[in-house]
Amino acid sequence: MTQPALAHATEYGRMYSRSSSSAPEVPSITTVIGQEHKDLTGWAGHMAATELSQDSRLAGAVGSASTLKSLARQASSAAERFRDAAAERGDRVHNYAEQVALRELEEPHTADQARETLAGHGETRFADRFDEWWQLYGVKPVAAEVTVWNHTVGYAGTLDLIAEIGGRLCILDFKTKGLTRDGRAKPLSDSVVMQLVAGMQAEEQLLDAAAGTWEPWTYAGQNPVLLGVAISEAEVVPLQAKPEALKSHWHKFWALRQVWGHARVTSSAGPALQPIAPPPAPTPMVS
Repeated sequence: MTQPALAHATEYGRMYSRSSSSAPEVPSITTVIGQEHKDLTGWAGHMAATELSQDSRLAGAVGSASTLKSLARQASSAAERFRDAAAERGDRVHNYAEQVALRELEEPHTADQARETLAGHGETRFADRFDEWWQLYGVKPVAAEVTVWNHTVGYAGTLDLIAEIGGRLCILDFKTKGLTRDGRAKPLSDSVVMQLVAGMQAEEQLLDAAAGTWEPWTYAGQNPVLLGVAISEAEVVPLQAKPEALKSHWHKFWALRQVWGHARVTSSAGPALQPIAPPPAPTPMVS
């Protein structure tokens, strides 16, 4: 996936600038959504326990405290390593989807190289399923990787794809998914609706990153269909954000943006607590 030119990693999460020579100003859509706390400790513990139980060295480590400690330390990072590997795979699949769209738009692309990269990681089936879905749904791309900005709320982001499907304008967000035990694509999180509705509420879109030129959001008021698209090795599952759910998810996104803003202010203000000395001893009364 092409790295958005104006996106920057900061201590406050991913942020966007107005040009390639200016400082970051607003959080990304995904940074805002990330303000919602999700407890993953149970999953992390399960991943660690599973890796440790399947380690061939475990039996030989019984009786050796130092060896067991070493194996446990390695297993404790299983969730982190799984997350990083999944993110890298997602980048490869997203890049293939982007390059296919660019090819259809007759713009410079590296679709063949992107497929070869997937093949090099044993991930060709993601591309195969994507191609089947693309043809079945008659996807007609309008623009790929569109960076957008909303001044009113204060955020920016990059949309995976704008396309026409069945004669309707659609905004699409691709999610690379693993498989369930029955071999189906794992379900999408409802948070994808916030991501899509935030994109729909854009006010500007980027024209030139180096020059920092923007134009009004082309698709304002066009009521696009919002699609979260789960891409797996077995199938591609497109899901529409229900129109009646958009208002509540937009309000939730707005609230999370306020959380991000307040968290940034409080963190930059320095420590909120300070030590306090005991009160002075009372003065003895003179009789």
